[in-house]
Amino acid sequence: MHAARRQSIDDHRARRLATRALFGEGRKAGLTWFERLHGYVYARWPHTYIGAAIGERRDLAWKRVLLAPFLARALFPKLWGDEYHGKVLPTEQAIRLLQVHEPVSVPLSEQVLPYESARQLVLSGDGPFVVLDCPCRLAREHPCEPLDVCLIIGEPFASFVLEHNREHARQITRQEAVDIVEAEAARGHVHHAFFKQAMLGRFYAICNCCSCCCGAISAHLHGTPMLVSSGYVAQVDEERCVACGTCVQACPFGALTLTDGLAIDTDRCMGCGVCPRVCPQQALTLVRDASKPEPMPLATPEAMPETMIRALTP
Repeated sequence: MHAARRQSIDDHRARRLATRALFGEGRKAGLTWFERLHGYVYARWPHTYIGAAIGERRDLAWKRVLLAPFLARALFPKLWGDEYHGKVLPTEQAIRLLQVHEPVSVPLSEQVLPYESARQLVLSGDGPFVVLDCPCRLAREHPCEPLDVCLIIGEPFASFVLEHNREHARQITRQEAVDIVEAEAARGHVHHAFFKQAMLGRFYAICNCCSCCCGAISAHLHGTPMLVSSGYVAQVDEERCVACGTCVQACPFGALTLTDGLAIDTDRCMGCGVCPRVCPQQALTLVRDASKPEPMPLATPEAMPETMIRALTP
């Protein structure tokens, strides 16, 4: 009993310290009291928050009353679109984002990445890394598996999520995080780097998303602009393409169709890289589209500041 009580006291102290760190960083970032509280609610009860926001799990209905002031931000498309964004990442970019070996701060303007909440992208590459059971998948009646595919990266986010969600989260190594990204890529899922105003207005997670469960993809396909293109679009080599339709079935955004050959709707294409991975003929590639937002700064060496190049060099 003494050991159990001691463990309970230690757990409580760890949660308190993690909470202070999150609120303290929010204060430094200039967040209002409401925004700091919003971030606490969002990270403290992510499965309840997301489950209620996407309209799943009737057992959460009573909690919507408690979450109403915060969910209001999510239930109005303009507010959600302004304050909660995911940047689509090709697999190679997602892995490189995990492999930054020192904190790198890159000032960004709205012209580079059109999220009002991401004026400064902070990549805390030294970790820690925490994997969280996907709130979207957990909210569904018949979710895709595995559930543990959401990567929380850097402080104060990782410690806060871990201490407050021990039943659904665990700390992992950088290599385990890379392995999760690669495994999800093999399943045909999409990588998103997420930003949220209430989460200090900066990068805090890589989610690995399926179109059947993901609330962000669903919202995007129904007109709520939660996702931003990777900056690339798919391009087909017509000589290689045999019109087998494999890519059409795999595309999470419905950007590919078969008519007299493979047609790519570049307006719908988010440059996620799923179609090149599944094409048995290697007939598809990703190419830069100047009409799309700029790729993440990790996209190409020539686009990186010198400090970031050093950080990516083993």
